[in-house]
Amino acid sequence: MILVGATLIYLAIKKEMEPALLLPMGFGAILVNLPFVNTEAIETLFNAGIANELFPLLLFIGIGAMIDFGPLLSNPKMLLFGAAAQFGIFFTLIMARLIGFEINDAASIAIIGAADGPTSIYAANYLKSNYSGAIMVAAYSYMALVPIIQPPVIRMLTTKKERLIRMPYKPSAVSSTTRILFPIIVTILAGVVAPKSAELIGFLMFGNLIRECGVLKSLSESAQNQLANLVTLMLGISVAFKMQAEMFVRIETLAIIALGLVAFVFDTAGGVLFAKLINIFAKTKVNPMIGAAGISAFPMSSRVVHKIGLKEDPNNFLLMHAAGANVSGQIASVIAGGLLISLVESMIG
Repeated sequence: MILVGATLIYLAIKKEMEPALLLPMGFGAILVNLPFVNTEAIETLFNAGIANELFPLLLFIGIGAMIDFGPLLSNPKMLLFGAAAQFGIFFTLIMARLIGFEINDAASIAIIGAADGPTSIYAANYLKSNYSGAIMVAAYSYMALVPIIQPPVIRMLTTKKERLIRMPYKPSAVSSTTRILFPIIVTILAGVVAPKSAELIGFLMFGNLIRECGVLKSLSESAQNQLANLVTLMLGISVAFKMQAEMFVRIETLAIIALGLVAFVFDTAGGVLFAKLINIFAKTKVNPMIGAAGISAFPMSSRVVHKIGLKEDPNNFLLMHAAGANVSGQIASVIAGGLLISLVESMIG
């Protein structure tokens, strides 16, 4: 586990993969696995910030403050791609159950496919998974690997002709009133449709409301920077409590890492294939790569799609379309997580 911790630090520094999270996580993994070290301090931090879901909720305020929902509000149909790109979550749930994981563990593993670290942490803790450490490491590691995982999947499922489809961006004006009402309405709808997602969606949308209200600029900037960075740091080192060798070094950990990859691949595939399905009936064709941006890894996935589009055609600018799908994926992933938690509770109950 000390080697695992060192590897995470290497990836954070040398490869710049989610350094704000992987570096404290790696250092914490080394710390809690040193012989004769008292881990009570990290356990206290874990209980204070993760066991009661405080850190994921606070982090969502920062994430919400960072997100500009303008591209989505200009083109609301992008919500469909956010929904379609959650297919991998439910597929992975079935796979995890088939290989023997209990339903609460299987659901927690499946949410890795949400490409949303805070949601994965929230669900694993809420469902009392026995593998929360491995789930958290896999979730954030795969988020960092989005630029490596998504391109081959996208190319495998699309033709060159499809990747060359141009989608001119004609943004419609989004009023400040619309921007302010959007997070309020989304919170209400999510609370009705998927009550278990209401906390996460609520904190995400509260952060966005701080951004858009126009009267809390300094708080918005603090949420985006100081709050998000500090909570991420605390989150990373407190997660390490679950990375003690006796909890982490199991054959199940390898299965979780493999299932996490399955979830990411099938989420990407679900979005791309949904876009291809739409193109069968639509007069104005959609570049299927946009569907891949429907996962929650914001803004990495939208950048990946944009770069692939530019590689195929230097004059094909897909970033704003991809960003619309990407921010819709942020909402859809949290709702999907809430629905999955409700499903598990109904099955257990």
